Amino acid sequence: MDRAARSRPMTAEHLLDAVRAHAPRARKAPPSPLMADVGRRQPHPCARALGLIAVTVLGAWLGLLVLGTAHTPVGPMDTSMTLRPSLTGGTRIDVAPLGDLELNSHYAPLRLDVDVDRLDPVRAQALVDHPERFAGLQAEVTHDVTRGAIGLALRSCAAVACGAAALSLAVHRRPRRALAAGGLALTLLAASAGAAYATWNPQSVLEPKFSGLLSSAPSVVGNARNIVSEFDVYQKELARLVTNVTKLYDATSTLPAYQPDPSTIRVLHVSDIHLNPGSWRIIASLVEQYRINVIIDTGDTMDHGSAAENHFLDPVSTLGAPYVWVRGNHDSRTTQKYLTGRKHVIVLDNGKVTQVAGVRIAGVGDPQFTPDRSVVAAGEPAERTAGGRLADSLRTQRLADTPVDIALAHNPTAATEADGLAPLALAGHLHHRVNTTLPQGTRLMVEGSTGGGGLRAVQNKKPAPVQASVLYLDRTTKRLQAWDEITLGGLGLSRAEVSRHLPRENQPGATPSPSPSSGPSVPSTRSPSHGPGNRPR
Repeated sequence: MDRAARSRPMTAEHLLDAVRAHAPRARKAPPSPLMADVGRRQPHPCARALGLIAVTVLGAWLGLLVLGTAHTPVGPMDTSMTLRPSLTGGTRIDVAPLGDLELNSHYAPLRLDVDVDRLDPVRAQALVDHPERFAGLQAEVTHDVTRGAIGLALRSCAAVACGAAALSLAVHRRPRRALAAGGLALTLLAASAGAAYATWNPQSVLEPKFSGLLSSAPSVVGNARNIVSEFDVYQKELARLVTNVTKLYDATSTLPAYQPDPSTIRVLHVSDIHLNPGSWRIIASLVEQYRINVIIDTGDTMDHGSAAENHFLDPVSTLGAPYVWVRGNHDSRTTQKYLTGRKHVIVLDNGKVTQVAGVRIAGVGDPQFTPDRSVVAAGEPAERTAGGRLADSLRTQRLADTPVDIALAHNPTAATEADGLAPLALAGHLHHRVNTTLPQGTRLMVEGSTGGGGLRAVQNKKPAPVQASVLYLDRTTKRLQAWDEITLGGLGLSRAEVSRHLPRENQPGATPSPSPSSGPSVPSTRSPSHGPGNRPR
């Protein structure tokens, strides 16, 4: 410092400058390692992938809901076709207000929904006025469905891509992620379409499941004509469906009469009515709708088998078809005696044989009468003994060259003794359906409760379904060609489901199975595997 500066007085400002000049500079603290990791942390790749997939699937689904419907005319009908996510796949055809048909057409995560929006009055009237045009409906329907499927595929591709990309852009706000979501949506749709193509089953139209009004079921599902088809089955049956729906819509207030296939005999199988008076009205309706030739009841029509209940049986003579009956474990000898000799009623027991509508039927009554728990059940040995009497009768008829077509028993254990001696055996008792082929080739069909469990059903929280089946027998061979399983809602419910089924040997392209051996055979002593449900009711 020079002499002049020393002579000048030091001010506060000079002092502050001197302190700043000699003070050490503050160094910036290095960043914390923890804070650095937070700044650089990114989502786990798996989490990012799952997030992309979730956004893609949701966006694709929303896209299908908004944009994925294709409106296509099919014959005289205007329809809407849509793809919907599904765990089982298949096709659902909504024929409002009659009901809907479900087809096991494919197995994929996509279901095809076809809604019949309206019937074009001009095209429908042209078909009704000129029935000969129905012959050419097959080619027209095939062309319309193919065109609609192509249009639906293109529209669905655009819908899933746009939906996935739009949702991804809204969530991630990155165009690259949006493009990736759109591409992934198209890939998933293509994979689902490939799975549907690989599992496509055109014969599914032969075994539809109808849900809706019971009175319209025969007309929508159709009759048993041409059940065994070898060529163009899909196109033919699809055209038949369009034809039936057209006729139904044209009928408006009065549904057309069901025209049964003259080459088949129609058998109505009922069981376990258990004193439910509503069952008679249901049976009468089925007899009328399906033009039933014979009714078979495999027992437990009563609940306690008392004489006071006998008048409950009076409607059996007025149902419109012969009524063949075997005794169940809730039906007493008094019940059997009351039914014996009534008009249009045939009671079978001890292997007795009858012929109704050209079908030879043999049956045995249940050896046990256990209307309540106060009676100790004799168990399966008694049932096998009764089944043995039935088997002896079947052998005798076969040796006399008059083989039996249908064997009847209430308990499935007794019915299994007919294995190899008759092509078809019917039973009940279990209150649920069982359909199986026994070791020696006899088909055993166990019917559910046509009374919905009877009056005891009111004690349950959920009413049991009312079940019956229509069996189609070939008029010449008396062999089972197909059957319809009919399921109605229980007490207070009115919805009906009708499922068409074909025996394996009648599937298109299948080789018919050989008939049971014509010689005497040892009856099977094994009962079907019904699990814990095979117990007296």
